[in-house]
Amino acid sequence: MPKESGRKVVATNRKARHDYHIMDTYEAGIALMGTEVKSLREGHASMVDGFCTFYNDELWMEGIHIPEYSQGSWTNHAARRRRKLLLHREELNKISGKIRETGLTVVPLQLYFLDGRAKVEIALARGKKDYDKRQTLREQQDKRESLRELRERNRR
Repeated sequence: MPKESGRKVVATNRKARHDYHIMDTYEAGIALMGTEVKSLREGHASMVDGFCTFYNDELWMEGIHIPEYSQGSWTNHAARRRRKLLLHREELNKISGKIRETGLTVVPLQLYFLDGRAKVEIALARGKKDYDKRQTLREQQDKRESLRELRERNRR
């Protein structure tokens, strides 16, 4: 059987890019149970309420919903359990140092398989104010309208 290759995205946290200014991103492995991996391979996960915190100098991801595996037995996992993120010690020290700054947090952006291994893209982020969110939406809308006008002009 050939080994899986490439990047297969399972879930993305689109709300994170709306609510936060992304400062820096990292790729981390996840310590998962077997039924969690099977459920992810089926494409089931929700990252809407996800966040990351430090416990005993280790980074943990919370609030991610991976539903129970449909063919699982008594060995099935809890859907919203805390999951350990696997990073190098230097990266953990860098992230924890930056978190101590005011207003920075760690949010998960994307959950995916990379060459058959479950990975999560996490980001150091600063929360946006309401006026920043409105400005971002306005810029996106202006960009969409200008592209639409260019497309109409090119049709003629």
